[in-house]
Amino acid sequence: MRLDKYLKVSRLIKRRTVANEACDAGRVLINDKPAKASSNVKQGDIITIQFGNKDVKVEVLDVQETVKKDEAKELFRYI
Repeated sequence: MRLDKYLKVSRLIKRRTVANEACDAGRVLINDKPAKASSNVKQGDIITIQFGNKDVKVEVLDVQETVKKDEAKELFRYI
């Protein structure tokens, strides 16, 4: 699944366009490497998102096309 879509489906970032902009600005890393919005996300990847002066680091537990809001937090685990 594309990185921007995963960030939206998992509710780490609320909108796909915002996820796209964060990737373009170089604020999203997959396994400590800068990632484009079109990068492929798979189970076991470590995603780091830089929000201002705070970093959010998560491990991808599952990849699904659609998920309900209350089940979205089961797609990742905070590190």
